[in-house]
Amino acid sequence: MELDFLIAHMRNPPIFRGIYSSFYPVPKTRLILCPNKPQLGNFSFFPSVHFNCNSSAAVVQAVEPNCPSVEKNTKLQDSFESRRLSKELKYGAKKRFFDVGDGSFLSGDNKRVLKWYSEMLKDYAAKLCLKEGKALHGEMIRSGVEPDSHLWVSLINFYSKCGDLVFAGNAFDLIPKRDVVSWTALIAGFIAQGYGSKGICLFRDMRGEGIRPNEFTLATVLKGCSMCLDLEFGKQLHAVAVKGAAFSDVYVGSALVDLYAKCCELESAVKVFFSMPEQNSVSWNVLLNGYVQAGQGEEALRLFLKMSDSEMRLSNYTLSTILKGCANSVNLRAGQVIHSMLVKIGSEIDDFTSCSLVDMYNKCGLQDDALKVFLRTKNPDIVAWTAMISGLDQQGQKREAIQLFCLMRHSGLRPNQFTLASVVSAAADSVDLNTCKSIHACVYKFGFDSEGCVSNALIAMYMKFGSVFDGYRIFSSLSNRDIISWNSLLSGFHDNETSYEGPKIFRQLLVEGLRPNMYTLISNLRSCASLLDFSLGKQVHAHVVKADLSGNIYVGTALVDMYAKCGRLDDAEAIFYRLSEKDVFTWTVVISGYVQSDQGEKAFRCFNQMQREAIKPNEFTLASCLSGCSRLASLDNGRQLHSVVLKSGQFTDMYIASALIDMYAKCGCIKDAESLFQSMGSSDTVLWNTIIYAYSQHGLDEKALETFRTMLSEGIPPDGITFIAVLSACSHLGLVEEGRRHFDSIKIGFDITPSIEHYACMVDILGRAGRFNEMECFIEDMVLAPDALIWETVLGVCKAHGNVELAEKAAKALFEIDPKAESSYILLSNIYAAKGRWADVSKVRALMSRQGVKKEPGCSWVEIDNQVHVFLSQDASHPRLKDIHKKLEELASRITAAGYIPNTNYVLHYVSDKEKIDNLSHHSERLALAFALMSSSRNSTVRIFKNLCICGDCHEFMKLASIVTNREIVIRDINRFHHFSHGKCSCKDYW
Repeated sequence: MELDFLIAHMRNPPIFRGIYSSFYPVPKTRLILCPNKPQLGNFSFFPSVHFNCNSSAAVVQAVEPNCPSVEKNTKLQDSFESRRLSKELKYGAKKRFFDVGDGSFLSGDNKRVLKWYSEMLKDYAAKLCLKEGKALHGEMIRSGVEPDSHLWVSLINFYSKCGDLVFAGNAFDLIPKRDVVSWTALIAGFIAQGYGSKGICLFRDMRGEGIRPNEFTLATVLKGCSMCLDLEFGKQLHAVAVKGAAFSDVYVGSALVDLYAKCCELESAVKVFFSMPEQNSVSWNVLLNGYVQAGQGEEALRLFLKMSDSEMRLSNYTLSTILKGCANSVNLRAGQVIHSMLVKIGSEIDDFTSCSLVDMYNKCGLQDDALKVFLRTKNPDIVAWTAMISGLDQQGQKREAIQLFCLMRHSGLRPNQFTLASVVSAAADSVDLNTCKSIHACVYKFGFDSEGCVSNALIAMYMKFGSVFDGYRIFSSLSNRDIISWNSLLSGFHDNETSYEGPKIFRQLLVEGLRPNMYTLISNLRSCASLLDFSLGKQVHAHVVKADLSGNIYVGTALVDMYAKCGRLDDAEAIFYRLSEKDVFTWTVVISGYVQSDQGEKAFRCFNQMQREAIKPNEFTLASCLSGCSRLASLDNGRQLHSVVLKSGQFTDMYIASALIDMYAKCGCIKDAESLFQSMGSSDTVLWNTIIYAYSQHGLDEKALETFRTMLSEGIPPDGITFIAVLSACSHLGLVEEGRRHFDSIKIGFDITPSIEHYACMVDILGRAGRFNEMECFIEDMVLAPDALIWETVLGVCKAHGNVELAEKAAKALFEIDPKAESSYILLSNIYAAKGRWADVSKVRALMSRQGVKKEPGCSWVEIDNQVHVFLSQDASHPRLKDIHKKLEELASRITAAGYIPNTNYVLHYVSDKEKIDNLSHHSERLALAFALMSSSRNSTVRIFKNLCICGDCHEFMKLASIVTNREIVIRDINRFHHFSHGKCSCKDYW
């Protein structure tokens, strides 16, 4: 805010010009100007002056001593007269020379001459006519006019206003006797041009010469203190003002208020303001601006109400300032009131206030209203355009921001660095990289590629698009890198492929002596979370504590996320519960951590606590909870979440829709999943993948392949996950050739690089079909080296076909890759047991014991009335065990009557047949079935979940149970779903 409240000729706004221009050439016949004191040569102080008058104007003619050339003087006279006349016509100068009739100039009336020069200099200063003013100064010297104190001040003021501080200083050095006015003029000149510290130094020099400041001097120097935030010297000036009784001056008081406000000493500013004998609009405005700059919008509004009550005239500047406060505090209602006041006084379409209105409506989230104000502005300047573009960008309307930038370019306006920074930020979220590169080219075109804010925005833009090389190249070209530059670079190293670079950059940042801030630490914690590097995360946590950011909600959320993803849920919980403030993202992070660690019960308890604290879940919260339901197969909780989704109106969100379909599918409700999918108005690749995979897992493999073909016909591009589901369906159906065709199309048809999962699917297809030679050749020809997944697949198909030789080869490879993997030993042991090779079974079990590997006990569970009941084989812990055994015996007798004969080949223990039959009859899934039949309604579907693969005997038992009970029985084992109905299974006995 401008506080030029000195004499009238010092109030024009400063325009920065070059201050190192050469001095005006001086004739040898006059005084030689020097930086310090006048130096006289052999000539008089000024040359003699002759005045020739004609009908148009008096002509000043400089006469050189010892130079009688009349021709030379005539030429000089004609030249000067023509120049003077042209200038007077151009700038409207009045005829100020005085014709007395006898052709002579009024040489005796020196005061009028000096006044004329002063007025001309004042006019030139107002119009910033440096060249013309210098010419006039030259004529003063040639004419022998001896300036008085007022003319000296006019010269200093003229040069200062025109930005030539060197000439202003030279003129000041020539003053024979400097008084407080001339000192004040020079000090004001430097401060007006932004040299606050230099102005303070000049003031000290003035005091060193024993000159006492007046109220104008104090007000000017206080403004310099405000510019360089020199509070201590400002307080000394405050004491000088009080001591010299200058404090009662309204300009000194206003300057003190401005100083304290800008130095964040608002309490002192208020004391000074209300102790002033009178307040003017300047003092009100500086205090208002101080509150706004300090982010105290409500206090600014209260002060504004007092200002209105004082009947002080409300200027556009005042209203714009309070609009800025409304914008910062997001006070829409107050902003609308100020808008109505602007309309009332007829200032709404003023460019300055329009810009403030646009900013206020943007920050309050009303982009439509902001756009209406903007479009009503007659000639929006670059500030208004930038405010509108920035507002659209900040509210997520990225495309609209880019389109508005294009309109601005068509209007012919040149963007500034802030415009380009905003449009680069908007481009970072656009859909294509070409748009970003076009805007980057625009930045180069206008020469802002070295601007810090623009370069930082460009780095962040390329990092968002994954163009790490382009972002790093811009970063490397920066000569002055601040913490924002480093943070922009770090923002690109969060994903799994590039996360390892994040800690390296962080270390380099510390080596260069920069202090990490909140964003630096959050980026590093995200890198540690992606790397699952708990040790490194603890080191970053130490920096968080050192920076005193432990209580920061955003840093705290990043810490919880890092510890949760690294499996350190106790640490994550400790940080979570220490946070004084928790938002939806913090809750979502901890819920997601519980889900990923298979602690679904804790996740639901946390979700319920979140709702009790009135935190509204977002789409990520709901999707995480639904994922927890999928893992636990908790249908009742999943349905409750479904109702929450419907109530919140978030059902159309693709992320939630996919999670809901997945939840119903994994809870055994494939019909509900299918119905949800068909009800979606639009769908993306993830949604199609979910339903295709669900069909495949539920044995509806024909539907899975048919849905895949429909997906392609609707133009939805498949990805790698799509082909895993498609190849699984081909494997279950035994479609070798179709599976091979789909596998080949991954690379050739869709330009997707096959992953190890795709190769494993193809191995399963060949192995299940019994084509072991082809399978081995396929493994040998693989581009990728076979890993544990490939050999596990081989071992699985060997069990199905009883291929002991190949199974031993696969098991040997698995023992080398991961000697602690339980499944490798179990599968090999079962293969030996199925062949009756009990000695080899004993060897495998002995090897397991030496390696410290323990077999996970088989268990099954059912959910009845939102409560999960878990059963182990030969379980004796359930409180209703007697009733369960009684129900199971009743069911077994009915199934035996229907033709069931126990298949003891599936008992992989070397015991008697009676023990084998007893062992089969108490498998965990049978106990779960008996309990479900006892506890559920007669017509409901029984859903059982098992942690291991269902054995062949239990599979046959369930088929017959579906007949005698007339109930659908759904069992989800470790591999797939089995829907038993009317004596048949959806897997077609192929699992």
